[in-house]
Amino acid sequence: MKILFVLTSHDQLGDTGKKTGFWIEEFAAPYYSLLDKGAEITVATPKGGQAPIDPSSDTEDAQTKDTKRFKDDKVAQDVINHTKVLAEVNASDFDAVFYPGGHGPLWDLANDATSIKLIETFNEQEKPIAFVCHAPAALKDVKGKDGKALVNGKKVTGFTNSEEAAVQLTEVVPFLVEDMLQENGGIYSKKEDWAAYAIQDGNLITGQNPASSELVAEKLLVALK
Repeated sequence: MKILFVLTSHDQLGDTGKKTGFWIEEFAAPYYSLLDKGAEITVATPKGGQAPIDPSSDTEDAQTKDTKRFKDDKVAQDVINHTKVLAEVNASDFDAVFYPGGHGPLWDLANDATSIKLIETFNEQEKPIAFVCHAPAALKDVKGKDGKALVNGKKVTGFTNSEEAAVQLTEVVPFLVEDMLQENGGIYSKKEDWAAYAIQDGNLITGQNPASSELVAEKLLVALK
């Protein structure tokens, strides 16, 4: 099974002067979960090259068994340092796509025409499309086969307004994932803040927060079987 991971290229946290990027746990947990089951993984970003890591996901209290494994894994680090250019990948070459989060996608993947078209193509090909935490931001302008928002009428989850408030970035982010999903007609649900929660509706799989990353990967594996 060939799986495409799409990461953000964006590293500026609004106009705070702080850095952002992708959240290590949200890459590492599904990456190893799928890799260990024999998946062949390709990683792409809008700009290609080195994908920016969100420094907040690299702190001592954010470490998990998977992030520690990533720290010792020269091969995986090389993959992150040399991602493919998103415009050069073809949905037909893959069985599924996975979008890890971090705040970066709110700025680039949400508006990236290549990413939007790619998700629409995977969906048209009826392949699994998976997103965790802030990554459902990439669905903002994605249309389904009926021309309506892809999430319209679908059960979805994603980073909650209360979790965004807890990290004190409500006023920094360009939009709130929970609000956007609901405005696009998604049937949004969530668990308490920071609880692991993932939901599947057809080929669309979404997870609430970093802790949900592995659950999303597990659902993706089942969908591929």
